Amino acid sequence: MKLKTLLSAIVLSTSVIAFTNCHSGDKTGTASAAATTIKADTVKKPAADTAAVKVTYPPLDKAKYDSLMKRLANGDTTGRWPVKNTPYPLPGAILPFYRVVAYYGNLYSKKMGILGELPPKEMIAKLQAERKHWEKADPKTPTMPALHYIAVTAQGEPGKNGLHNLRMPDKQIDSILHIAKTIHALVFLDIQVGFSNVQTEVPRLEKYLKMPNVHLGIDPEFSMKEGSVPGKRIGTYDATDVNFTTNYLVNLVKKYNLPPKIFILHRFTRKMVTNAKNMKLHPEIQFVLDMDGWGEPELKLGTYRDWIYKEPIQFTGFKLFYKNDIKKAPNHMMTPEEVLKLKPAPIYIQYQ
Repeated sequence: MKLKTLLSAIVLSTSVIAFTNCHSGDKTGTASAAATTIKADTVKKPAADTAAVKVTYPPLDKAKYDSLMKRLANGDTTGRWPVKNTPYPLPGAILPFYRVVAYYGNLYSKKMGILGELPPKEMIAKLQAERKHWEKADPKTPTMPALHYIAVTAQGEPGKNGLHNLRMPDKQIDSILHIAKTIHALVFLDIQVGFSNVQTEVPRLEKYLKMPNVHLGIDPEFSMKEGSVPGKRIGTYDATDVNFTTNYLVNLVKKYNLPPKIFILHRFTRKMVTNAKNMKLHPEIQFVLDMDGWGEPELKLGTYRDWIYKEPIQFTGFKLFYKNDIKKAPNHMMTPEEVLKLKPAPIYIQYQ
């Protein structure tokens, strides 16, 4: 299908644009009848720079790795952090040597996150300023920029495939790669499966995931196993879905001689991830459990404590919303200094 034909048929439901409500146990807001139409002229279409250069990485400094992991635990005395008996990563690992600071969104919509809200040059300048703020708050941890792009978006309408999702055209992913290259940023591709599943959606992105700078996120909020329309209820993944995804990435790392992949799993309620204790870790994967909920600081801190701190996996992430976090009193988005007080300190930061 030609791009113009595809785009003319695309409508992003505001149920997806609204995103998460981090009140534990609450449902996401009911979808509005209003919608945002995607226009072809909002996207630049440079040729993709997909050439992978084979790089030899020095051996992992295990002593430094252990020291940094202990530092991230932030003085936790419960024994949960740092997580025991986790595998050392392969050479070339990014975490915990860098803190990743990412901008999230989709180029087709100004309502899905800061990544698509601002023109690329303005967005990049703002991202670089945020990085400086994080490095000022934690001078011992350098930052690495990232663009976290929603490559499969959940939809309020079933669409032609009947799966309530929309797969972004390659040319748009190529645009993200092009923008990321200008500042040597990582790229994360995020998947909202709708009525589909990770077994179908993840392999479709292999041409990008085999690149050493491209990583992956999956969002259980929009995995509608029980058949609800995305945005009506909070979805779920089981450990089997997560393990399929990480095993797939493991095989890519081995096949293409890649450095470890960073894997992001979003979460803000217990039921979003079932049988979490069965999730597996691998030297080829750096597993980040990302606190994805929005709200006032007290609410976000409670969510982090209940579903991230108490159920340790390996690394943690924290999501900040420029607009949604300030909707309620005290109308304040948490600062890097405040987030860094958490136990453990998040090593992946995402702005929407």
